[in-house]
Amino acid sequence: MENNFSYFQNYKCTYFPCHKNAGENFNCMFCYCPLYALGDKCGGNFTYTQDGIKDCSDCFIPHSENGYSYVISKIDKIKKLAERED
Repeated sequence: MENNFSYFQNYKCTYFPCHKNAGENFNCMFCYCPLYALGDKCGGNFTYTQDGIKDCSDCFIPHSENGYSYVISKIDKIKKLAERED
């Protein structure tokens, strides 16, 4: 793999794989998805529960073969959320 820093699988994780139908190339790089904070602007396949909580159970973007590059393409939006407002 050319970018071996952008992919790994943690077979010893208690929750591996954490998504149903994850497939054999499931990427654990973003165990906790940094896109979650973008709410409905993340681009993933998500729903909201009756309690208003974002449910990403059916989203595989950060865990897919091109997930790393997709997340990195959104990093400026994520950084903007963390900017200090004076």
